[in-house]
Parts: sequence; structure tokens; C-alpha cells
Amino acid sequence: MKKAEHEKKTEHIKKTDRKKKKGSLKKGRLIFYGILVFFILSWIWSWVPVTERISIDLIPEDAEPVRIVLITDLHSCYYGREQRSLIRRVEKEDPDIILLGGDIFDDNLDNGNSMYFVEAMAAEYSCFYVTGNHEYWSGKVPEIKEYLESLGVNVLAGDCRTLEFGDTLIDICGVDDPTRIRHHGWEDQLKAAFEAADESHVRILLSHRPELYDVYEQYDFDLICAGHAHAGQILIPFVNRGLYVPDQGTMAEYVNGLYELPNGSYMAVSRGLARESTPAPRYFNHPEVLVIDLY
Repeated sequence: MKKAEHEKKTEHIKKTDRKKKKGSLKKGRLIFYGILVFFILSWIWSWVPVTERISIDLIPEDAEPVRIVLITDLHSCYYGREQRSLIRRVEKEDPDIILLGGDIFDDNLDNGNSMYFVEAMAAEYSCFYVTGNHEYWSGKVPEIKEYLESLGVNVLAGDCRTLEFGDTLIDICGVDDPTRIRHHGWEDQLKAAFEAADESHVRILLSHRPELYDVYEQYDFDLICAGHAHAGQILIPFVNRGLYVPDQGTMAEYVNGLYELPNGSYMAVSRGLARESTPAPRYFNHPEVLVIDLY
């Protein structure tokens, strides 16, 4: 009798253990699938483009505000048929100036998407362009510049253009990406662009690279506009740091939004519009059109 009771208790314990084990496995699977779904939904959500806005006090109080749209790192990615989704997003902002801050074209993807976009922008707005590293990697920089100039885009490489908005005069200056230029040659372009600007004007520098902030600090530009960083692909929530950024390393600082440099210059860094061109997915990092209002 005792043996039978013992066997019954043993079987009950075994059944209980099996249930606990199955429950633990089920709970583990639910946690795993929950994490997987979270990352998939975060990735999909992070592909949705947004319009971000910053405002900078750079022009007289009684002057009309000037609106700039900064587009960087498009990499010929797809934004609807003939880029209509992206074009409509920009048109909705009614900008005075379009800045194309490098890597608008890609070195691997077909550039039809980029061409649709820049042709639409050049037909309606004052557009300014500087090269990015991927355009140099494509080996087609001369052809790209010639094409853009044929559309009426201002291609900048160590020079400036002056725009007049009522009593407000704005100098848009620009430099090539330093990928194929010896560093001193790039600095020569930067110096030439700065010297071509008028200190009584609002002086804006368009440059692909935000990590060269220590060089920009040597010049009194009012605003530097840059891209390149893609916000590190993974943007760390709450601290506004990029997980890893080429040329800036881990937990990079200059990746997203507006910064004030030690010399008093502002630097606006766009997260860019790259999506399918980049193997690493974006997380917590929407592709963006950056609107900069000068008031």
C-alpha cells in the first residue's frame, strides 16, 4: 500500500514538474516572440518619414521669416511613384530655399528616384547642392554636377551665392565632401567660401559632414547645415545619441537636430532620408525632412 502511495506521489511530482517546464517554455517563447514583434514593428515604424522643425533667431525682428528645407542622404531611396510623397511633403512647407546636403545620389542604387526629386525641386525653388561621400564613391561627381547645373541648381564647392529677402541678405556657402580631396584642399575650399561671404549678411554653410565641427568653429558662420550621420541608424532614445556613426564612433553626439558650437555658430544636422540603401535598419530614427525657420 505504501509503495503504491509512493509511486502515486512520485508520478504527481513528475506531472507537476512537466507542467512547470512546459509553462516556462511557453513563457520563454512568448517573451521571445514579443521581443521579435517589438523590433519588427519598431523597424517598420522607423521607416515612416517625418517633417521636423527648428527655429533660429538670425534675422532682424521686423524682417519676414525665411524658411529653409534641408534634404540630405536621400541615396535615391523610394518615396512613392516618381517621389510624389516626398515632393508633396516639401511643397507643403512652402520653402524659400532648398538645401541639398550631399548623398542625394547613391553609388549602388539606380538614381532615377533622385532625379525625379531634384527636377521637381529645381523647377520650383532656389536649390543649393554640395557633394557627399557616396557621390564620390560612385565615380560620377562631374556628371552629377553638370546635370544639376543644367537644372539650375547652384552647385557649391568653395564659393557662395547671395539671396535677398526684403532687407535680409543671406549668403549660402558650400564645400565639397572631403572624401576625394586632401584635407588641406578641403580647408582651402572652406576658407574661400567664408571669405566670399559678407559679414553683414546671414552666413550659412552647407557641408555634408557634421563631425568636422572643430574646423567649422574657426569660422564665424551663423549656421552650418549637415547630414551624413543618419543619426547612427539606431538613435538612442532620450539622450539623442547615435549608436554608431562613421567618423564619429559609438554614442556619437552630432547626429540629430540643432547644436550650438563654442564659437556661437549653430549647426543643424539632419537624420537624412536613407532607407533601403542602407543594410543596417533604422530604429527610433525616422527619415526626415528638416525645416529650418529663420526669424
